[in-house]
Amino acid sequence: MKQFFDTSVLVAAFVGDHPHHEASAKVFAKAGKSYSLCAAHSLAEVYATLTRLPLKPPIAPEHAMLFLQEVRQRFTCVTLNETDYYATLKRLAEQHIIGGQIYDALLMECAIKAKAAVIYTWNVKHFQQINPILVDKIKTPA
Repeated sequence: MKQFFDTSVLVAAFVGDHPHHEASAKVFAKAGKSYSLCAAHSLAEVYATLTRLPLKPPIAPEHAMLFLQEVRQRFTCVTLNETDYYATLKRLAEQHIIGGQIYDALLMECAIKAKAAVIYTWNVKHFQQINPILVDKIKTPA
C-alpha cells in the first residue's frame, strides 16, 4: 500500500517538541522507499521550516540537510511537470481556492500521480477542502 507524507508530518517527525512528534515519528520510522512517498517540493519545505523554527538552539542548515538525507533514503520523491502544475492551478482557480492552499494542492497532486492509498497530513481540513473526493484517503498518523 503506497502512503504519501505531507510536509507537516515530515517536520513533526524531526522536531521532538512538536505536538505531533510521537505519532509522526512512529509512521516515519516504518517508511520504506518502495511504498512511502513525498513530494520533491517537500524537501524545500522541510528545509525552510526546520531552519526557521524558533527553537533554542536553532536547527542549523547542516542538520536540516541530514534530516533531508534521511527522507531521501526512506521515501520516493514525486515530481510534477509543467502540465501537471498548470492543470492543478486551473482547477483551483475554478474552485475559487486561493493563497497558500495552492501548496497543499500541489502536494496532493503528487499523491494522486503516485496512486497513494493513504495521504498522511496534519492539515486534514485543508486537504479535504481541496479535493473532497479523496476524503477517505486523507488521515493523520495514528
